[in-house]
Amino acid sequence: MFAVSAATPAWAESVVLNRSVTEADVVAAQVAWCQALLDISKANDTGGQAAAKALAEKVIDTAYGYESGPVLFKPTLTVDPQTFRTTRQGALAYFVGGDPEYPNDKGFALKGWKACKVKDEAILLLGDTATTMGKVELTGNDGAVTTVDKTWQYVKDEDGTLRIVVHHSSLEYKAN
Repeated sequence: MFAVSAATPAWAESVVLNRSVTEADVVAAQVAWCQALLDISKANDTGGQAAAKALAEKVIDTAYGYESGPVLFKPTLTVDPQTFRTTRQGALAYFVGGDPEYPNDKGFALKGWKACKVKDEAILLLGDTATTMGKVELTGNDGAVTTVDKTWQYVKDEDGTLRIVVHHSSLEYKAN
């Protein structure tokens, strides 16, 4: 007969990792994404495309999960054959342009955005992941508001940081 022991040695410590995502985590990540978009736009206004690119690199490395593998990113204003941006390089090109491998990208974050507001339709929390669907309202220099449909999926990494692993954005359908 075999004996199984569950006794923990006196020197051992128990560590419990709670990586559950909360609604507050998600809202904070969305507010940070909006602020980052505005900051990149402002960096472009004050320091040019190079300053915007340097900031965008930091934002992508902080907000997105490219360090873990491909991110399922479908930006708003992209066309085939470069519709999807599963690499960091592709995401950076979309946000700030200037990459000859993505000649159609002019820099979505460089459009002079002055306000950004997320309006979630729903937030689905599942352990260490969260998925959101709703609208993002972007206000330009001229006061015009552009509304995009947005779906994000987040994963909480081992450091407790939410990372975007799915980002789908599209313009609203306009019936004729």
